[in-house]
Amino acid sequence: MIAIVYPQFYGVGGIARYLDSFLSNLPQNHPPIYLITGDEHRTERSYPGVEIIHVPFSSNRFNLILWTLEVRKILIRLHDEGRIKWMNLHIPPLIPGLLLPKHISLVLTAHTTYLGMSGRFYEKRHFESQWNGLSLKVKSWMERRIFAQSSKIITLTEQGRQEVLAYGYKGPVSVIPNGADVGLFTPDENASKDIDVLFCGRIEFRKGSRAMVEFCHRLIDQKPDIKIGIVGYGEDDAWVAESLAPLSSNVLLTGKVPFSEMIGYYNRSRIYVSTSYYEGLPGTCLEAMAMQLPTVVWDFLFYRGLVVEGITGCLAAPNDYETLIAKVLALLENQEAAIAMGKKGRELLESDYSWAKLSCNVLDVFA
Repeated sequence: MIAIVYPQFYGVGGIARYLDSFLSNLPQNHPPIYLITGDEHRTERSYPGVEIIHVPFSSNRFNLILWTLEVRKILIRLHDEGRIKWMNLHIPPLIPGLLLPKHISLVLTAHTTYLGMSGRFYEKRHFESQWNGLSLKVKSWMERRIFAQSSKIITLTEQGRQEVLAYGYKGPVSVIPNGADVGLFTPDENASKDIDVLFCGRIEFRKGSRAMVEFCHRLIDQKPDIKIGIVGYGEDDAWVAESLAPLSSNVLLTGKVPFSEMIGYYNRSRIYVSTSYYEGLPGTCLEAMAMQLPTVVWDFLFYRGLVVEGITGCLAAPNDYETLIAKVLALLENQEAAIAMGKKGRELLESDYSWAKLSCNVLDVFA
């Protein structure tokens, strides 16, 4: 008896993929679930025991307000009819959380917070926020209002839990990670590897777009025949493309690609690397590990338990390019070690990050 509220279910973002994976792996005899979403980029999908309710939507703030007002009416009706007991809101965006009916119990799934996205969670800032001080104050106020209404909160990582508590939230917080569909993301042992290093995800400041460019330049200086793939798009992709244009013989920039094509890029690659400074829990890292790629990333709390030094991948202190590059080159030179890490990573995904297990953990929060 749960109503999930998220306007962009048919998008390509991490929350959309999270919800699709959750709904695709629900256990038999799960409680009735209603997914209330927008119709932008709608495709035909169905899940046993799930009713999808579409409310017309387009991506702008004014429309989001109108969309939420319509959703509010639907939620009140479903609750009055005894068809739902819980609302489950996924943020960001924040606006829907301000307009939900207060008398229906809310479980909030906070994929990220603006404390983290602004770069203020860590004592040392690694990137400049794209929002000015006033905008962040407004967003922080909105988050506090939504947290105050929540009966329970789900975060994806321990860092996410600490971010929520930093806002002064006193209620229960459950840490339930994102996962990967290990049935879908299955490596092809016979695939040809023509990409040495793979980056994939949003190309944004907080996700280390500028650090990625610096890394590429330094790595190519040390290994002129290296092949690097960068799959993704975002607010900084024009600058990244211009900065890497002189390295076109080494760097493949794909731009935005369909989700269905990602498996092919993982199969072609030897190592997954990320210079991201902030994530909820990066879906591309999970997918890469499911595809048996060793991972090399900055050492941040949101990777804790997933990227284990020397076991499933390698860690380097943020902005320690020399160490990051040294570990990438060592894995490229020692394929046996790289393959062993990749297999350990997939084993970890199968045991702790499988959606068949995680979906049950999420439902337990509503019990």
